[in-house]
Amino acid sequence: MQTRTIFKTPFVSGFFRLVFIALTRLRGWRIEGEKPKDKKYVLIAAPHTSNWDFPTMMAASFILGLDVHWIGKHTLFPAGPFGALMRWFGGIGIDRRKKHNTVEQMVANFNERDELVVIITPEGTRSKVNHWKAGFYHIAAGAGVPIYMAYVDTNLNVVGMGPAFYPTGDYEKDIVEIRAFYADKRGFKPHSE
Repeated sequence: MQTRTIFKTPFVSGFFRLVFIALTRLRGWRIEGEKPKDKKYVLIAAPHTSNWDFPTMMAASFILGLDVHWIGKHTLFPAGPFGALMRWFGGIGIDRRKKHNTVEQMVANFNERDELVVIITPEGTRSKVNHWKAGFYHIAAGAGVPIYMAYVDTNLNVVGMGPAFYPTGDYEKDIVEIRAFYADKRGFKPHSE
């Protein structure tokens, strides 16, 4: 079930790419990294501290040519035009009433598609947290796909695509390495210690 998103719609995606390149330069920001060669992966975005994170990552997605999807409750995707619009913006509905949980449903989505990039904020909230939610890791491990580490760093006015991380199955060990990558990154609203 491949659905064309705004990121893959001819003319629309090109228009927004040019607009976001111009806006990024005007604001004194830059995009680091490049589009991954993998066709399927989980894209984590951190730190997540502000409502500006979402539009900033969307701009970076257009500039890098990514076709990103996000997870939402199935009720955001009703039959008709509104549901179609949400899917066009990259949404994937998850039915939390079903026996299978979010991880299992997303693994099934990865297995059904030839290409899929799902963006997740592992912190799960804009507030300071000590522990990230593990769903992104279990989705990637279950689907056998890498985790790419995207970031915002207001210290350097950079939005970037970091390296790929391949889950080993040892979450406790792997999360230390993943979080270490983000240790020097600063969000729009730095959390006070």
